[in-house]
Amino acid sequence: MGFEDLMEHVARGFELIGVAVLMAGLVWAVVAALRLWRGGEGRRAYQSLRELFGGALLLGLEVLVAADLIRTVAVSPTLASVAVLGLIVLIRTFLSFSLQVEIDGVPPWRRALTSGATVMSRAAERARPTAD
Repeated sequence: MGFEDLMEHVARGFELIGVAVLMAGLVWAVVAALRLWRGGEGRRAYQSLRELFGGALLLGLEVLVAADLIRTVAVSPTLASVAVLGLIVLIRTFLSFSLQVEIDGVPPWRRALTSGATVMSRAAERARPTAD
């Protein structure tokens, strides 16, 4: 197994991790929302679902970009593959920006810096049922 084959496997591993993050994030978001929904907190359940899954999408996109970077830089560093990577990163950056604005409700320059993991941890805190 050569270096390129190894890096292809590493990139594939990152892609699998990215997909696992997305799937686990969806399950986590639905479970947290259902717990709130059963507690009679429909609005908080909906908000929790959006924030948790949005955070999982952001985190998953970051991992998938890492897979694309590894594949492009280590496996096939041609001008065409770098151009495709640039387009992919541009699209994913736009998606991340849009998701972040949707989750936070404000543009990035009007809030503190956050990452997908920060959004998910904040949403998980809010998703805990309140003990009245």
